[in-house]
Amino acid sequence: MLRTTLVLIAFFCWRGLAGTSLAAETEPAGPQAKPPDAYAAKRRQMVLTQLESRNITDPGVLEAMSEVPRHLFVPARETEHAYDDTALPITSGQTISQPYIVGLMTQLAGVSSEDTVLEIGTGSGYQAAVLCRLARKVYTIEIIKELAESARERLQQMACSNVVVRHGDGYQGWPEEAPFDAIIVTAAPDKVPEELTKQLKEGGKMVVPVGTDFQELFVLTKNQDGTLTQEHIIPVRFVPMVRGNNENE
Repeated sequence: MLRTTLVLIAFFCWRGLAGTSLAAETEPAGPQAKPPDAYAAKRRQMVLTQLESRNITDPGVLEAMSEVPRHLFVPARETEHAYDDTALPITSGQTISQPYIVGLMTQLAGVSSEDTVLEIGTGSGYQAAVLCRLARKVYTIEIIKELAESARERLQQMACSNVVVRHGDGYQGWPEEAPFDAIIVTAAPDKVPEELTKQLKEGGKMVVPVGTDFQELFVLTKNQDGTLTQEHIIPVRFVPMVRGNNENE
């Protein structure tokens, strides 16, 4: 009887140790666990209060802007304000547009998954990161070399493999990749650049702020006969669109 009792005790002790060992082997180590996204709630709030409440209804646009980590596209000193309802300074005298304006311009462009899009004014790369989730291919041009290089690196880190960044003159567009289904201009020329209208596909849309002291956002749609239908949207304030020396990378 004593021998039987000792055998049973030894058996259950072995099972207990084996179970502990197995649990230790199968439980994922703490450092390997994916860290929580501390800004996810702020993005959801931004989409709800700044976009949906202002008639941004395109599901793709709302989803993209709820996913893109806007706080990684602003300087560290502005991180806490990344999801505020305002434009923010970045570097070289440039800005990242107000979330609502990004959502509005993207929705107006009507981008679909088969589209090729041209963006003029890469800036921090935030608009391109939103577009990369919606379009087949995104070409984006930035006149300031420092911004082009930093945006390219940032977009690569975020696996935006369908985005190509060029340092160059946005007024010249990207003729070798034209025509484009949509063109989004994120700086204000004093008048619509003719070269960009030539690179717009028939039926395509260009979303562009135009003006100097007073600026207005327009949507231009290219008709079958090559003419443009112009729609006024809202007054806006963008940095001026700067001409370059046509240096490309």
